[in-house]
Amino acid sequence: MTGKPKRRGLFIDTLKGDVAPQPPMWLMRQAGRYLPEYKAIRATASSFIDFCYNPDLATEATLQPIRRFDFDAAILFSDILVVPDALGQTVRFAEGEGPRLSPLVSPEDCGFLNDEIDLERLAPVFETVRGVRAELSDDKTLIGFCGAPWTVATYMIAGRGTPDQRPARMFAYAHPEAFQRLIDRLVDASVRYLVAQFEAGVDCVQIFDSWAGVLPRAEFDSWCVAPAVEIVRRVRAIVPGAPIIGFPRGASTSLSEYATKTGVDGIGIDTAVDLGFAAKTVDRSVTIQGNLDPLVLINGGAALDAAVDRILEAADRRPHIFNLGHGILPETPIAHVEQLVRRVRGI
Repeated sequence: MTGKPKRRGLFIDTLKGDVAPQPPMWLMRQAGRYLPEYKAIRATASSFIDFCYNPDLATEATLQPIRRFDFDAAILFSDILVVPDALGQTVRFAEGEGPRLSPLVSPEDCGFLNDEIDLERLAPVFETVRGVRAELSDDKTLIGFCGAPWTVATYMIAGRGTPDQRPARMFAYAHPEAFQRLIDRLVDASVRYLVAQFEAGVDCVQIFDSWAGVLPRAEFDSWCVAPAVEIVRRVRAIVPGAPIIGFPRGASTSLSEYATKTGVDGIGIDTAVDLGFAAKTVDRSVTIQGNLDPLVLINGGAALDAAVDRILEAADRRPHIFNLGHGILPETPIAHVEQLVRRVRGI
């Protein structure tokens, strides 16, 4: 695949450095359990992983928040754990408990993984991308994504989510060579997966490193920054100019370094970071994204208006994509999302 992605619009223009009077907006997890229309179609699938691999259902879920709120971008409905699934690890989702994988307890367990990602296994995801892109207007951006190697590895090793990712951290300390091989395999898989998403029709991608913040500085550099550098470099070697957003949740004072070293176009700012700090410390060539507290969105009212205004003021006069600091929560009232959209757009 050669040449830059052709579709621009407000979102991509902002991601590439333009400053808009009102920032483009989308919300992490904007398709999901807070929408009654999502709940209706989710009930038709036997499991969450089956839902992700059903192009008709996943396409509909991706488009629902665009129809309801007219966001500037749709994000592919899928899950970061389709990558270990396509590497041959058993992945399932227990209702009310979250993901469950066959854990990688020892270096020997990693030997059961495929050497390369099985893109045929992910063919339904690419069909979803094509279906969504065909339905979206040209001024709307379609965002693809992957989980960052560190974050995906934490689930692969523990077999589930944990509060401090202790199993993966202990594995990395005890078996550094085996852990590096796993990270390298995930870098390879992520590159191929993201390139295939671009080929299917996404306009930009986001790398979710949800557990970046649990690592000490040296390990953050090794397991978060270095893999992201490689993913960005290799994706752009195949898709020149590919628009890429990094979201190293919890990176805190290392945000600027992450943005500079990785070369991402945009960087997601989590709720715990003052956006004014990010706006001053992250290079102006990098678009900042974020970072409304999902809890204030649940609350609504004057608190929501004030929080939105603070973010808009902090990001004034620099490229900014409005978003949450993490995913929207299931109990979020739809009326409050509507209030958010009006406030950001000044209507």
